[in-house]
Amino acid sequence: MGDMWEKADILKVSGTDRQRLAQLAGGRNTPQKVVLRTRIVLGAAEGRSNNELAKTLGTSRPTVILWRNRFEQLGIDGLLTDAPRPGRKPQLSARKVEAVVNATLHTKPRNATHWSVRSMAKEQKLSPSAVHRIWHAHGLQPHRTQTFKLSEDPDFVRKLRDVVGLYMNPPDKALVLCVDEKSQIQALDRTQPALPMRPGIPERQTHDYVRHGTTTLFAALNILDGKVIGSCKARHRHIEFLEFMEEIERSTPRRRHIHLVMDNYGTHKHPKVKQWFDKHPRYHLHFVPTGSSWLNLVECWFSQLTTKRIRRGSFRNVSSLIRAIRDYIRENNKDLKPFIWTTSAAKILRKVKHCKEALDT
Repeated sequence: MGDMWEKADILKVSGTDRQRLAQLAGGRNTPQKVVLRTRIVLGAAEGRSNNELAKTLGTSRPTVILWRNRFEQLGIDGLLTDAPRPGRKPQLSARKVEAVVNATLHTKPRNATHWSVRSMAKEQKLSPSAVHRIWHAHGLQPHRTQTFKLSEDPDFVRKLRDVVGLYMNPPDKALVLCVDEKSQIQALDRTQPALPMRPGIPERQTHDYVRHGTTTLFAALNILDGKVIGSCKARHRHIEFLEFMEEIERSTPRRRHIHLVMDNYGTHKHPKVKQWFDKHPRYHLHFVPTGSSWLNLVECWFSQLTTKRIRRGSFRNVSSLIRAIRDYIRENNKDLKPFIWTTSAAKILRKVKHCKEALDT
């Protein structure tokens, strides 16, 4: 027992440090772990043994030795902060991470179209959290998909540059209108009234509905100010399109040239439509490439109309649907917000090139 209380070498502490240590030990706002460390140093400065300090202060001998050494190396500042600890050692080898990434990119599970965290974890004999960390680190999201379509129009480049140039550098003293039809808009009526939204519960609608007919919306979007000329028709033929062109003719200044951006739908190229344009030389036609409806800005407006007014609407007849569309157009034209095209033709062509290269490989 005598060896247990053998005194260690007296820890050298200056008078200034001793005074500051005493203040820390008695301070009301000093953290308890710092108080313990200062008492260890003060006791060691009195020549008390490590074992004695450990028993008196209710701690362990290694802890006493640790803070004695920290004080000798770093002074009082070494008592105020914990020593940095090594980070957790990686448990996955680089080879295993590479195997998960390659399997995600180049294989598919036998009974599904894409990998899930759990199916990949089972395949690679890992935990789901480990697979999730690997996917997150490499930006992999097998559960997501996006749509694309490459135009096969042999005149794609010329048409693309023509339309994008029109958007980014519109001609002076002329109107640029994006024209298209949103056909077969259904007047859907839910079988029961919707349940209103409540805190923590979204609005709820019945999954089934009753169809009450359809309408076709002809629309022309002015890219300069965002104003829309729109008209609902019962059918979607060249006759209705010519009626809509007459509405555009009445709604626009007579002396202004008008550049129309349209798709290649047969209605727009009907012989009678061509005759109408021949009689109205102020109209200049710009056709987007085949299969490139995304290049027509009015499609963006159609998307907003669907999201904001139609998709969650309930219409008991076609007339109520048409009123809702007209109201949306009227409110749109009160608070004009034009769409701004920012992507150059060169950037689009680079993306198309990358898609073709990906398909080839």
